[in-house]
Amino acid sequence: MRNIVKKEDAVGRQFLGVDFVVLSIGKDTMVTKMLYKITDNVPFHQHSNEQSGYVISGRYILKFEGNEYELSAGDTYSISADVEHSIEIIEAGEVVDFFSPIRQDYL
Repeated sequence: MRNIVKKEDAVGRQFLGVDFVVLSIGKDTMVTKMLYKITDNVPFHQHSNEQSGYVISGRYILKFEGNEYELSAGDTYSISADVEHSIEIIEAGEVVDFFSPIRQDYL
């Protein structure tokens, strides 16, 4: 577990071509900060983790369950486990994502 993570100690990773940092990791939850670039492409995918997010900056179109949602700074979302979803980057920015349980493929 990494209960406290100073910003200089955050671990950089990449998934589906998207850069992100792993922040705190608890017993059942994980916090990451996605660093979206305009050239990133996150196609439809699903995982066994519930995912909630907070948009720090940028603009995005989040698609799931047949709907499209335009998101910008201050917006939040939650996606149930095993629900197919994608995100289109309209304007580069950062999003904090919370996962439960921990995403083992992000470690």
